[in-house]
Amino acid sequence: MTPTTTTTGRPAGTDTATLQTLDTPDGPFSVLEDGEGRVLASGWTDDPARLLGRLAVRHRPERVTEGRVAAADAVDAYYAGEVEHAMQVPVRQHGTELFTEGWRQLRAVPAGTVLTYTELAAAMARPDAVRAAASVCARNAPALFVPCHRVLRSDGTLGGFAWGLDVKRSLLERESVGVTALV
Repeated sequence: MTPTTTTTGRPAGTDTATLQTLDTPDGPFSVLEDGEGRVLASGWTDDPARLLGRLAVRHRPERVTEGRVAAADAVDAYYAGEVEHAMQVPVRQHGTELFTEGWRQLRAVPAGTVLTYTELAAAMARPDAVRAAASVCARNAPALFVPCHRVLRSDGTLGGFAWGLDVKRSLLERESVGVTALV
């Protein structure tokens, strides 16, 4: 799918974005939405620069204003126990076909279940691309809304997470996912 472009050559909806930071049990959670209400980036930080750093420079909005984002209700619902609301929030991600498929597969992982990086690679129809599957998770800017936290190492350990293993552990516990080693 090719996005429509503005007269400046930038993708539509990326010239201005809205940023909101919410208080959550896992700490401050910031959401950056484009002008069409799609989450560009999100994570457990109150530092706008850290959040913007999750986006390639060419995909960063020209202006960021603070305000209410549409995704705030889904974040509140998630922390109130209605975790699947977050999967309904529209997101905007930029990547190759492989990355796009990986992010699509992540959104299909239901709460309460996990995949290994090997299983994610297989779901992406690239069973030998385990490192690419790990990169899909590492480059996932709209955390929570694209649940890369639901991917574990093949031995059941947590692996990495851009927002820290304590947050990943907390999210999995909130979603009632048992992991063999919480390290």
